[in-house]
Amino acid sequence: MQKQITLKLLPSEAASNQIITSYIAGVFSCAVEDVSGFTILKRSIDARGKQAWINLSVLAYKNEPFYVSTVENIQFKKVSTAAKKVIVIGAGPAGLFAALHLLEKGIQPVILERGKDVRARRRDLAILNREGIVNPESNYCFGEGGAGTYSDGKLYTRSNKRGNINRVLNLFVQFGANEQILYDAHPHIGTNKLPQIITAMRKTIVEHGGQFLFDTKVIDLVISNGFITSVISTNGTFSADAIILATGHSARDVFRLLDEKKILVEAKPFALGVRIEHPQQVIDSIQYHCDVRNEYLPPASYSAVQQVNGKGVFSFCMCPGGIIAPAATSPGELVVNGWSPSKRNNPFANSGMVVTVSMDDVIKLPGFKSYLHKRNVQTSSPLGLMYFQQMVEEDCYHVGGGKLVAPAQRMTDFCAGKVSASLPDCSYLPGLHAIDLGDCLPHFIHKSLQQGFAAFGKKMKGYYTNE
Repeated sequence: MQKQITLKLLPSEAASNQIITSYIAGVFSCAVEDVSGFTILKRSIDARGKQAWINLSVLAYKNEPFYVSTVENIQFKKVSTAAKKVIVIGAGPAGLFAALHLLEKGIQPVILERGKDVRARRRDLAILNREGIVNPESNYCFGEGGAGTYSDGKLYTRSNKRGNINRVLNLFVQFGANEQILYDAHPHIGTNKLPQIITAMRKTIVEHGGQFLFDTKVIDLVISNGFITSVISTNGTFSADAIILATGHSARDVFRLLDEKKILVEAKPFALGVRIEHPQQVIDSIQYHCDVRNEYLPPASYSAVQQVNGKGVFSFCMCPGGIIAPAATSPGELVVNGWSPSKRNNPFANSGMVVTVSMDDVIKLPGFKSYLHKRNVQTSSPLGLMYFQQMVEEDCYHVGGGKLVAPAQRMTDFCAGKVSASLPDCSYLPGLHAIDLGDCLPHFIHKSLQQGFAAFGKKMKGYYTNE
């Protein structure tokens, strides 16, 4: 007999298979020995009250064989002699999953990646962190796995239009991720585990006849009768039946190329702001309503959103027990990203805290039109927001003190417009430089964040702090 059961357990109870089995026996009204086993279907934390609870949905088995694994292995076809070939530009998450899907369909993928493989890429990242030297082709964004290799693998979306999410989770498990991602409400892999998973994906693609070319940067497109027929790269010219562009948002040169070739590019509103970092203990105490986190609970996360003067201020990419890393792709620019290892056991929690941005917001900013003019870019260009992003990253670099040292403020000082007399310990390796962030953030973003932080402090007691 099989039965789907929902249980509400204390964190210590949810950590014990023996206790879970005893609860299942109670639901079945049978002896514990009659419970063959159970599979967890969904797991989430309810920390709204003073006592945190674990909600478990399980498929329980009574007096019949129990099948442990819920992983569905996806089969790939050999494509070395396939009739059809597709060029995939970029080996980040989009490019890798596109290539795997092509293998399923019996089509040969040819992946062109401007950066290096995971192992070679590590040396460039070490130099980036230690010396502040950016390799434009090999950094936290460019290289095998793209930014996805070093962005910790949060696998959660509120959207119901993202396609077959379970298929994606199954593929990650098939290539080495923990099966917990199949049932956790907010699945997470960890930056320490992603490189091996990404490498396993590449090996499978190559073993099945796909081609994988590193250090191969796309520099031009050949167009005939309205169709792209070939791709010109630093490693030769490639032709195929179709092309998938999977470059991510940081490959500005590719977007400029598309615009020059009169290929339709449209500006999309985005969000820009800061990374905010607290001691993890502060976030734990806020979310779990305790001085010391229960050993059976994971490091706490949060999600914050506030409307300020008609603009959204919200958190994204929240990293419990995480690290802040330099994610610039060009010299003379500064931008940061956050990630967490699988255990989320670092002493700090960080999150992006951003404000929505549209072209209407930026076109009237002082200096922006002259910034475009110096680059021979019209104010009507669909790439206007991309240049705005570049302008802000350049400003942040110059006020930070060089070598990717980041401009920073304590939170209440930020809201008061006061340069911090000292800065707290931080996970960001290149280091911090105390300034008023109003000197590099656009005015409307700065003011929106100031009001947003104060509002979040009222919702999460202890969040608004100089720690």
